[in-house]
Amino acid sequence: MKIIHTADIHLTEYGDERWGALQRLITIGKEEGIELFVVSGDLFDHGVDAETLRPHIRGLFSDTGFRICIIPGNHDRASYTGGMYFGEDAVIITDLNKPYEHKDVMIWGIPFESADRITILHQLRSVADRMTPEKKHIMLYHGELLDAFFSRTDFGDEGDERYMPVRLSYFNDLQVDYVLAGHFHKRFDVRQLEGGGYFVYPGSPISITKKETGRRRINLFELGKPPQEYPLDTPHFEDLVVVCDPFADKNPLETIREKVRSVHENARILLTVTGFINGEALGMNEEELVRQAKKIVGKQCVQERYEFQDIRTILEDDLFKGFLAKLEQADYAGEKKEHMRQIALRAIMDARR
Repeated sequence: MKIIHTADIHLTEYGDERWGALQRLITIGKEEGIELFVVSGDLFDHGVDAETLRPHIRGLFSDTGFRICIIPGNHDRASYTGGMYFGEDAVIITDLNKPYEHKDVMIWGIPFESADRITILHQLRSVADRMTPEKKHIMLYHGELLDAFFSRTDFGDEGDERYMPVRLSYFNDLQVDYVLAGHFHKRFDVRQLEGGGYFVYPGSPISITKKETGRRRINLFELGKPPQEYPLDTPHFEDLVVVCDPFADKNPLETIREKVRSVHENARILLTVTGFINGEALGMNEEELVRQAKKIVGKQCVQERYEFQDIRTILEDDLFKGFLAKLEQADYAGEKKEHMRQIALRAIMDARR
């Protein structure tokens, strides 16, 4: 049995890039012949978005050929009250004590609430005796794993609140094969459970904030086997950092050009150009370098930071030239020489201020 696991799509509008990402995931599910499609919270960005999009969701979540199991997240916890209809294939799990059964799989869901870790631990233990070994057990969860180090930005635009915090040990007494989690946006992350199961964050399937860099992924796996990363072609942000070296033979513009060629066509580039240049050797000043860089990255770039400096006058300083000559004669490795050059450069720059 094949399963797709995703979370944190944060839908807001019909037909935008996030909607397109969800459509792409449904298409992948059909192509891969899956039986279960899991959304571990925050399908919608807000409850009002669910109200607006539900008529469209009904069409997307019908006649897919698989079941779509959804739990509320902290953003869309108010979106699933009163038996609302989300499509023929949609199953909304809003009660831990009412799992959904599909063949020999029991799918349990912890709907989001403002609960502390002790409350969640008691909730999990309350269903432990119902997880019999005759079935496979999947737990859907949306919140923060305390065993791992995360920054606040790893969860999107959230505040400092702890969101349904748990530890891996909370699942030790359960016969759970997979904890399919949501809330952690940044990357695909897998943890082994003590009983042999897996705790999985798939990351957001489309970049929601600029902190979510790199190609996005879902968890597409076969029941009974380890989680598997499935790379997507959805829009995402990509950090592109170029460190200029005034002593290198390579033109920094060529480095920018090579890096731009290497990024995915759906990437939104976050460009940073730092370091130092020798404007005289390059035959251009800082202004011209920025102009050429902008031309290379084009419309694919959504953020630019130019932090480099032209140090042609420092390179002509007799003291610095003497230091370079002695450094070349010294028996140091290349990396150490480069580090010492950088220290000397910054020391002279500070002395001139």
